[in-house]
Amino acid sequence: MTGITFNKDDPEYIRSRGIPPDRVSEQIEIFKRGLPFIELLKPCTVGDGITALDDQEIKRLGTIYEKACLSGRAVKFVPASGAASRMFKLLLNKKYDYLNGSAKKDPDYEKFLMFFEEIERFPFYEKLASVMSRRGLDIKNALSEKDYKTILDHVLYPEGLNLAHLPKALIPFHRYADHSRTPIEEHIVEGGAYVKDAEGIVGIHFTLSPEHQNDMVKHIRDIRGKYERSGLKCELGISNQKSSTDTIAVDMDNNPIRDREGRLLFRPGGHGALLENLSDLKGDIVFIKNIDNVVHDRLKQTTYKYKKALGGFLIELQERIFMYLKTLLRHEADTDFIGEVFHFMESTLSLVPPVGIKEATKEEKIEYLSSRLNRPVRVCGMVRNVSEPGGGPFWMRHSDGTASIQIVESAQVDMSSKEQRAVFESSTHFNPVDLVCGMRDHSDAPFDLENYVDHEAGIITTKSTDGKELKALELPGLWNGSMAYWNSVFIEVPLITFNPVKTIFDLLRKEHQPE
Repeated sequence: MTGITFNKDDPEYIRSRGIPPDRVSEQIEIFKRGLPFIELLKPCTVGDGITALDDQEIKRLGTIYEKACLSGRAVKFVPASGAASRMFKLLLNKKYDYLNGSAKKDPDYEKFLMFFEEIERFPFYEKLASVMSRRGLDIKNALSEKDYKTILDHVLYPEGLNLAHLPKALIPFHRYADHSRTPIEEHIVEGGAYVKDAEGIVGIHFTLSPEHQNDMVKHIRDIRGKYERSGLKCELGISNQKSSTDTIAVDMDNNPIRDREGRLLFRPGGHGALLENLSDLKGDIVFIKNIDNVVHDRLKQTTYKYKKALGGFLIELQERIFMYLKTLLRHEADTDFIGEVFHFMESTLSLVPPVGIKEATKEEKIEYLSSRLNRPVRVCGMVRNVSEPGGGPFWMRHSDGTASIQIVESAQVDMSSKEQRAVFESSTHFNPVDLVCGMRDHSDAPFDLENYVDHEAGIITTKSTDGKELKALELPGLWNGSMAYWNSVFIEVPLITFNPVKTIFDLLRKEHQPE
């Protein structure tokens, strides 16, 4: 911890969080020197980094996957730590201005009113009416009298449903004939369609914030029986984002910040911190999908079809990679075989090899190809760009002169460069976080995922605490820099498979309504 001023209690406090003190020093050095922007070459398009599947291929690949799934190879991994407070941001932030009429000219005022006009369409309406009734309140009277404060208090706070303080995973998302479902339940239903093995076991792992663990455990306990009675044996795992993945916060001069108790201030390292949770699964075929990307039953079939096709594509890809690897490692590869592997690497895995490698000795080529192929594999669904905020698929150049396809966020790109901004803004596709990952090698041993991270692909952001600005460090994103050195294939999937719920008003979209 040289060169940085720490007090005598700091090293013990850092270690108590599971963080090596030297890592804190490294993070402060990152703040000082900054992180490099990546170099975009061009957006991935269909036929150039993105593969489109026809109906026959989708059906064939789905059949391949279904067979593997029955043998128990598949599991779902669902990042679920998002707080629902973001969904209710407009209602929380503008509530008092709107209630006293001082913000009627605000462009969001009409949306605020729409919440009450459309409230019966929300899947939590019946529960809200019941909670209010138990307190001697009639929701229809409150609506007719425009008593919006009482209604909001019972929607947002502990005296009612307390939705603003729950994780997004526990918010009712969809209404059915005799019940409503949370995202957790929708993921269980989905899991029954494409990760259920021959014994009916559905394995799903949720990651969440520690403060929500009790609520999540209670909810899972309450709903598990209903789905098990329908024939699903739910193996539902839960893990927290580890405090050892938190990162030090610094002021604008790169000095460590302390909290009110005088302790060093650490912040969560972003979704890249979940790489450890993913690695701990030691899974084989792992689907990754965000907690809020679920849809009503009436629209699920397309999702199921494409999930199975992505899984089948992954299995075929793995089989071919393993065949190549075994031949290379046995030193049975002749010149033609080596040429075939290079062609596969460039055409299927979208990798541009180092300059001069094809003119190297046979042994050097075998060593390079073996190293490049013996990595985790991911097949990622990509949807057509509809101006959603977030990252997309691009070709990028690496510092060693090679190039590959990557999922890139705008914060990783130098937007002050007209050329780089133009490339980013010309993207035709968007990353919906729709991945299936092959996490074991040709001998069925789990990969050490930490070995395939681009540690320079983190992001430095500006935040605030107690009214003061600070700098925070996000680790390389789970599907960005954390998987930068995986072997990747991008597949075009329909937009209907991407249905995120970012605000409460998204639940009014047709994809989340019963009809």
